[in-house]
Amino acid sequence: MTIENWNLTTEKRGVDLLVITRKKGESILIGDDIEISISKIEEGSVKIAINAPREMTILRKELYEEVQNENKEATKMNVSIDILKKLGKK
Repeated sequence: MTIENWNLTTEKRGVDLLVITRKKGESILIGDDIEISISKIEEGSVKIAINAPREMTILRKELYEEVQNENKEATKMNVSIDILKKLGKK
């Protein structure tokens, strides 16, 4: 890969972000055992193929965030139920 093919930027949070341009059929490697390939580009979406060890968890970010938010809400609900149980004992 030549220097023209990648761009290191910094997000607002100060985290380094590597931005790489890839075409259909091209891949990137993460470490020695993860390969992400561009398999299809059409109508504003990109289909990627991920080759990684089975023990690695791979989640879509929006689903991960949704589960995290639901877990936070459930925790709030459990605290409220505990408070109500304690109030009922008095």
